[in-house]
Amino acid sequence: MAYDGTDFSGWARQPGRRTVQGSLEEALATQPPGAAVPRSVVVAGRTDAGVHAARQVVHVDVEPYEGQPTSRRLTVDKRGLPDLDRMRHRWNRLLPPDVRVLEVAPAPDGFDARFSAVRRHYRYQVSDAPWGVDPLRRKDTLAWNRPLDVDALQEASQALLGLQDFAAYCKQREGATTVRELQRFTWRRVGEYDVHAEVSADAFCHSMVRSLVGAVLMVGDGRRDVDWPHRVLDSRVRASSVAPAHGLTLVAIDYPPDDELAARAEQTRNVRDAL
Repeated sequence: MAYDGTDFSGWARQPGRRTVQGSLEEALATQPPGAAVPRSVVVAGRTDAGVHAARQVVHVDVEPYEGQPTSRRLTVDKRGLPDLDRMRHRWNRLLPPDVRVLEVAPAPDGFDARFSAVRRHYRYQVSDAPWGVDPLRRKDTLAWNRPLDVDALQEASQALLGLQDFAAYCKQREGATTVRELQRFTWRRVGEYDVHAEVSADAFCHSMVRSLVGAVLMVGDGRRDVDWPHRVLDSRVRASSVAPAHGLTLVAIDYPPDDELAARAEQTRNVRDAL
C-alpha cells in the first residue's frame, strides 16, 4: 500500500487520532458477511506521524468465505476466498484519497509482514535551493537554507554503517532494544538543488532515520565536522538534530524467498527476544 502521511498521526492506531492503520482497518471491517477479517493488521514498518510510504507491506489473516456471495459484484475463488482484485477495488473506494492499496495477494506459508522482512528502505529528500523548495514538492521535500556538500554528507554517513547501538539516534521505548544493523546510508544530488538520502537497515527504531539525517545534514552544511555524527553515536546521548518527518518516505521492504519466510520470522523473533 501507499500513503501520504501529511495528515496522519503515524501508522499505529491511536484513540481520537487519524492514523493509517485506523483508516485501513475501517475499510477492512466492511467485508461482506462470511468473509471475516480481524480488526488488526500486521505492518512491516510503523511509520511516524507525517512520514509517507510508497510501498508499505501489511498482512491480514482472513477466514474462508462461507456460503454464497451476497452481491453479484462479489465472487469467490476455488478456495472460498473473495476475489482479491474486486476486494482491492472495494477497499480503495472506502479508503480516504491519501491511502491506497496497490496490490493484494494470498500470502505464502509462514509469511509475516514484520518479522519475515530482511530490510527496510527509506528515502529522505532535501532541497538546498536559495529560495526554498518547489511548491509542488513541499509535502515530501525538506527546504534546507544552506548549501549542502554531498561529499561531506557521504563521508559522515559511511562511518555510521554496521551493527551498532543507535541509542543516540532513537527515541527510546521501555524494554525495546536500540541495536540495529545500518546497511546503507548514501547521499546523491539528483538535481541542481535536490539531494536524496537512501537509508537501509534490517529494522529501524523510533525516529532513527530522521535523527541520522538531521545529524548528517549539519555536517553537509559545514556546521559540524565529519566525525561529529559518529561521536554522537558513541556517546549514546540522544541527538537533538531530528529532521522533519515530511521529507521521509518508506520506499521498499525486502523479503527472502518464499521457502525461507517462516525461518526468517522465527529467527527475527528470537533475536529481538534475546536483545
